[in-house]
Amino acid sequence: MRNIKLTLAYDGTNYHGFQLQSNAVTVQEKLEEALQTVFGSPIRITAASRTDAGVHALGQVINFRTDSRIPAERIPYALNSVLPDDIVITAASEMPADFHARFSAKSKVYCYFIDRAPHPQVLTRHYAYHIRYPLDVGLMQKAAATMVGRHDFRSFMASGSNVTSTVRHLKRLEVKECNGYMKITAEADGFLYNMVRIITGTLLEVGCGKRDYNLEPVIKACSREAAGPTAPPRGLVLREVKYD
Repeated sequence: MRNIKLTLAYDGTNYHGFQLQSNAVTVQEKLEEALQTVFGSPIRITAASRTDAGVHALGQVINFRTDSRIPAERIPYALNSVLPDDIVITAASEMPADFHARFSAKSKVYCYFIDRAPHPQVLTRHYAYHIRYPLDVGLMQKAAATMVGRHDFRSFMASGSNVTSTVRHLKRLEVKECNGYMKITAEADGFLYNMVRIITGTLLEVGCGKRDYNLEPVIKACSREAAGPTAPPRGLVLREVKYD
């Protein structure tokens, strides 16, 4: 039985998240339909991340097992011919039997994009959150620095999660401006439910002067009420999953 790893990109606008749902269209549903068409039998996939409704990806990773002898380098072409235009397989490779898209990952990188133009830029309305009021980027960068490290990020987790531990290692948190957009990049060994979007909402409060840049007390509070609002999903992109 071969263990196949796929890297894919998708526009999450028209999907109710990645994971299968009984009453809504998801990315996983479309992928498994395409896999059944190409391989001729039902295939269940495992994903590195279960992105939420409206969230996008440029580097999502999945794996599945198959007896098919289709060469790995041909799989993206076969699948892309039957997938909808907003889901694209960008790479495929055969992996060792013990590779697992989620549990083998060393870290994940998410980017959140904020449109800083005076008026919303229409061509990126599905991929960036428009903020027209002034933001102090320097203060946001200082705030980001106070969060980097291994902490209990319970304050930055939405309700509805049943994880056993809320401790995560936030390896980097960067805030940069370029060409009318702000990009917040977060890399960690794992993320809690809505963690990046809540971090973004909190940093935005710092940027507009609603809270102090030192976010250590927010982390120590271990309470969702201590952090800022949850930023909308449309600005969030799963950029990369790292395995080495």
